[in-house]
Amino acid sequence: MNRRTFFTLALALCARTDAAPVEATEMHISTLVGSDPTTSVAEQVMMEAYRRIGRALVLHRLPGERTLVMANEGRMDGELYRKLGMEREYPNLIILPVPLLTYEIVIFTRGTNFIVNGWDSLRPFTIGYVRGIKIVRENTAGMKTEAVPTMEQAMQKLIMGRTDVVVGNRASGLAALESLKIDDVRILAPALASFPVFHYVHKKHAAMVPALLAALHAMQADKTIERLQKAAGRAPNG
Repeated sequence: MNRRTFFTLALALCARTDAAPVEATEMHISTLVGSDPTTSVAEQVMMEAYRRIGRALVLHRLPGERTLVMANEGRMDGELYRKLGMEREYPNLIILPVPLLTYEIVIFTRGTNFIVNGWDSLRPFTIGYVRGIKIVRENTAGMKTEAVPTMEQAMQKLIMGRTDVVVGNRASGLAALESLKIDDVRILAPALASFPVFHYVHKKHAAMVPALLAALHAMQADKTIERLQKAAGRAPNG
């Protein structure tokens, strides 16, 4: 090796050593507006799953159904969490079939009492809910509803008497009530629905799915998902 070649190689090695580390590829993931324990759990689980495959999760909170529409159109890389079967309506989304947590739909009330016997028992009342929660929208079709962007706004309408009940996720509702310092709203039993939720990615990332799925399975096996749920006070139901 001649002197010039040696110094060229040495300079290249120094430059490589001194350079800043390459940043993980960002995955821009959408979810509904608002901050609650359910979203926090899903975010923490998926942040770790992406980290394990060399990606970085960037969360975007969007109003209403825009979160699903943008993910389906590929303007987002995926949807943070939704129930099983969303790919039927949004065919560009691929489900990662590892449950992140259990989502429980309940009725919040402030003085309105009745026997809960499925969704139809809500028909006589004005129902508040968070826009973009498809299971609530679909099961209250034809009823009198008030959709708002956040659970906090739904609870405020309930307190003002604009609605008779609020229907939504148990954890989200309890967090909103605590944030607003409201202590005279209670939950009626039984729950209207309880189901696992899953992460979805846009089909342009299909090649990445096996690695991401393997990471999630490993996180199930090493109890990472369970630890994150418990840390947020949101261990799975049942």
